[in-house]
Amino acid sequence: MPLPKSIRENLHFLLAETAAHLTLLKAYLTLPSASVPSRLLDRQGYVENLRLSIHSHCLREMASCDGQDADHQLMRAVEVIASNLERVAELCREAVLQCLHLRDRASLKVKDYLAMIDRVSNGLERIEPALTAKDTRQALKIGKVERHLDEAYQKQLRQTARLLKREERPGDRISLIMLAHNIEMMGDALLRISEAIISVSMGRHFNTDRYHAFAASITELKAVNGIGNVQVEPIAQTKSGSAVNAVSSGGRGSGYHGVFKDGRKHKLKEEKQRVDDWHEIIPGLAPKILAYQKRGDSAALLIEHLAGRTFERILLNGSDRLLQEGLNHLTGTLTRVWLETRAKKPVSADYMKQLARRMDDVYTIHPEFKQPGCRIGGTPLPSFDQLLQAMQPFETNIKAPFSVYIHGDFNVDNIIYDAEEQRINFIDLHRSRYMDYLQDVSVFMVSNYRLQVFDPRVRQRIMALCRAFYRFAQAFARNTGDETFEIRLAMGLIRSFATSTRFILDKSLSRSMFSRAIYLMERLLETDAEPKRRFKVPVKELFIG
Repeated sequence: MPLPKSIRENLHFLLAETAAHLTLLKAYLTLPSASVPSRLLDRQGYVENLRLSIHSHCLREMASCDGQDADHQLMRAVEVIASNLERVAELCREAVLQCLHLRDRASLKVKDYLAMIDRVSNGLERIEPALTAKDTRQALKIGKVERHLDEAYQKQLRQTARLLKREERPGDRISLIMLAHNIEMMGDALLRISEAIISVSMGRHFNTDRYHAFAASITELKAVNGIGNVQVEPIAQTKSGSAVNAVSSGGRGSGYHGVFKDGRKHKLKEEKQRVDDWHEIIPGLAPKILAYQKRGDSAALLIEHLAGRTFERILLNGSDRLLQEGLNHLTGTLTRVWLETRAKKPVSADYMKQLARRMDDVYTIHPEFKQPGCRIGGTPLPSFDQLLQAMQPFETNIKAPFSVYIHGDFNVDNIIYDAEEQRINFIDLHRSRYMDYLQDVSVFMVSNYRLQVFDPRVRQRIMALCRAFYRFAQAFARNTGDETFEIRLAMGLIRSFATSTRFILDKSLSRSMFSRAIYLMERLLETDAEPKRRFKVPVKELFIG
């Protein structure tokens, strides 16, 4: 959609006013005038009104554009541009005020500052045409101003650090470096404007690093597959901060060519390594990596798009036959993985230590869970933290008799079943490692339980799946001589029930999960007076349909 006239005109006026602020700053640095500071302060209200007017019009447009993603992206981009133009104007005023602190203007090397301001002005001139044409190249040029200004600022910072050691008026030097910092921050504002325009061009939010990584990945994909233009469709935002987008060439029946995932470099590097590990262990279980790009602290993966549906979708929307078929293939796949990767060395998952590390995050979302211990009549009721503290020595000598290669984040939305090929695939594998197989088992069971679906029939399906999965794991434990299966599963469920509440705002569901963690801790601590191998996880009570 073209920009509405009211927004287009106000944005033009805001750009012109921001440029006028820069001109006044340059004039003041070249030949100080007592009128400049007051003139800039007088124009503050005008800039603010323009920005507010743009934001108000954008909100109205978003409310009336019928959920079109591209139109929403354009309005959000204009809001970002307006806010950052106001920021540039504000920095102009702060820069002039910083000059008022100078006692000796001879120390001011005007030429250096004017060169920095000229870069900002050049960036401003590109904004309107870049936004109108959705020109990514022009947007990238706007973003490059930030790097040039940062380099100029760092140079002045180094010079100032040397001069301060022998300076008679160190206050002047500090004022000068603050002046340079004000101008340098204008580059940050221009970078955000650049990224807003790139996002409009792409139809999805992209920062500069994401765009470069995406462009490099798509170039590689085009070279391999010989496809033309591509389209990007958002799929998910992971809890670790990565963004996941599907990549297609558009048009009916074209299908997806891959999944573009970007985020912090160390996380995606881990995921790439774990995917490579899976291909060595069980070829075909993990998706193929089509491209890997890194830039600064960011990285991107272009991953093979897998056919089929996630286990979550099958559970919520699939037929009973499809769900049973998927479960049969999942348990068969897991049995193969566990048997082929089994290592004899005992291992401890340290479930209680994992839980303790996450409790601050749980209490941030649910402060009502943090209660002191109390007594009812003569019966002490310990707090959750007291129970957790008591559980840590309880776990000390309990280990899995062997380790296997686990998924590490075995939620129902990280498992894909392709009914046509009758094949299971795993995705989101950056936490994979050799560990107690019951970590995956407990995460899977609780990830089903915590689904925020309250239809009675669907809840019964969810609970039935949890119980069926327990019976599968129990049979595997019996066949492999795993005598501490029940106790370790209980500790894994405690960890998953409690920590998963930090993702659940529904008070009823989160309380139900937290109460189950408490119940299991109390039951386990009671086993200290009995042989521990007699303990049984009360699955029917925990997963009632």
